[in-house]
Amino acid sequence: MRYIQKGEEPEKLANWKALANEDWQPTYEELRGDIKIDLHDTLLKEQGYLCCYCEMRVTRSNSHIEHFKPRTSYPDLSLNYSNLLASCQREREPKEPQHCGVKKEDWYDEQLMVSPVIANCGDFFRYTGFGEILPTDDLPKQQAATATIKQLELNLGKLQNMRREAINGILQAVDGLSQPEIDLFLQELAKPDAEGKYTPFYSAIAYTVTQYYPTL
Repeated sequence: MRYIQKGEEPEKLANWKALANEDWQPTYEELRGDIKIDLHDTLLKEQGYLCCYCEMRVTRSNSHIEHFKPRTSYPDLSLNYSNLLASCQREREPKEPQHCGVKKEDWYDEQLMVSPVIANCGDFFRYTGFGEILPTDDLPKQQAATATIKQLELNLGKLQNMRREAINGILQAVDGLSQPEIDLFLQELAKPDAEGKYTPFYSAIAYTVTQYYPTL
């Protein structure tokens, strides 16, 4: 899970919400058209076009607007930009297992759900070279990490395979490089590209590479 630094809500959304009056209050169900598209695009750009939970590459066509705290339990946050994210699996292939926001659905536990909008969210997890995501060794964080992994199905075989391929590709790329060169390589990999896109599964990549080269 990669930290998402939330910015200001899109101007179109803010202007639409500002139309509220005694006879009409904006609701998420009424959010549609250009305003919703603009919101979705803003979330994707803010996240570097990665799913807020698993870090796979997403676009508007294969992602949906996710309410971190579900609308069913937190209706007052349904249009709160700080509660909105972009998650994968807008559409699934037949029999494709659910994960991330689709799997999470209406579940939320303030003590057990790791939020991608807290700066240290990545500290809750560790990874193996096989693409598995595990709770950290830090005891105070283990319970929340375990629950989050389970509720979001972050260890599905599909996701493990994608992480493993990403990890192996980078390990091959850094093979033979010096420690300073590897360090610089990871620093550059952490940055968005010219289109504002982050590297998919960077958290798993960075963790695993530093395990192979622990002096970084």
